Amino acid sequence: MRKAVLVAVVVTWKQTAIFSDPKNLTADWVGPGVCGYTGVFCAPLPGAPRGEVAVAGVDLNHGDIAGYLPPELGMLTDLALLHLNSNRFCGLVPATLRRLRRLHELDLSNNRFVGGFPAVVLELPALRFLDLRYNDFEGSVPPQLFDLPLDAIFLNHNRLRFELPDNFGNSPVSVIVLANNDFGGCLPASLGNMSATLNEILLINNGLSSCVPPEVGMLREVTVFDVSFNSLAGPLPPEVAGMRKVEQLDVAHNRLSGTVPEAVCGLPRLKNFTFSYNYFSGEPPSCARVVPAAGARRNCLPNRPAQRMPQQCAAFYALPPVDCTAFQCKQFVPSPPLPPPPPPAYPGPLPPVYPIPYASPPPPPLYR
Repeated sequence: MRKAVLVAVVVTWKQTAIFSDPKNLTADWVGPGVCGYTGVFCAPLPGAPRGEVAVAGVDLNHGDIAGYLPPELGMLTDLALLHLNSNRFCGLVPATLRRLRRLHELDLSNNRFVGGFPAVVLELPALRFLDLRYNDFEGSVPPQLFDLPLDAIFLNHNRLRFELPDNFGNSPVSVIVLANNDFGGCLPASLGNMSATLNEILLINNGLSSCVPPEVGMLREVTVFDVSFNSLAGPLPPEVAGMRKVEQLDVAHNRLSGTVPEAVCGLPRLKNFTFSYNYFSGEPPSCARVVPAAGARRNCLPNRPAQRMPQQCAAFYALPPVDCTAFQCKQFVPSPPLPPPPPPAYPGPLPPVYPIPYASPPPPPLYR
């Protein structure tokens, strides 16, 4: 794209769609030198004549800028990175972003965006990193999201309402955080298909109501597994011990019962196992040694302090045992492997906006 057009797009954004810029990040967005603008990064255009560059990245993270995203941003067709977290951008995500065929990372977190889930992200073939947390998106999430070759999905702290689809486990993500939305339904058995790639999964306070599927034990690479503050019921399956690399395991604030599986507390990398506020009635000695009192409180454990009242435990265990089939969750079906992702749009280095993976923005404690 001609440099004059790039300048016009960026300057138009500043002049018509940015209402407040308290840190003056866009003060130097004047003149023809668009590659020198604060927060704008250029890179050699692949396949173009020598010396021709493109606007490859825009990073206005933590700018506290108020405004909206104009449809003209779709004219930055060579953009690979769009990082706008921790600002006050509002309104809808423009559908014209579908033209950003090279976009690799989209971070709109910590803003005031509204409307339904921005379906335009489904049309970005190069997208690998999606961060929409801490906005006001509402409604359903298209199941097609989990068929995309994304490496990270952050949707937590929105107003999204849907049930995790059966193709949830098709996603090749290494990190997925969906906490504090109103999902409901089953914890899908298909997550067993994420065994080769998944490192962190946080489904905190998502309204999940089912048993914990034994397929969680297939997650051999997972280090963080947090399904706390849901309505998961039945036993904690012994297959959980298959998560040999797990460091943080949190199943607190559910309706789990029975005995904590012995092998879980012997996992070699386990640093923090929390199962408080459930109805567990037994635990092996290994758990008593590695799980502090706070991590086991408000259960029905006879040798632990701060447990539920005996009457409450008696009433719970007087109920019929949980029938996991009653939740009508779909059985596990192995999925075929995904094809390898295409190479990045820009072969050279891109703007150094992430000092460590997925560090933007810093999450609040425990996502609660």
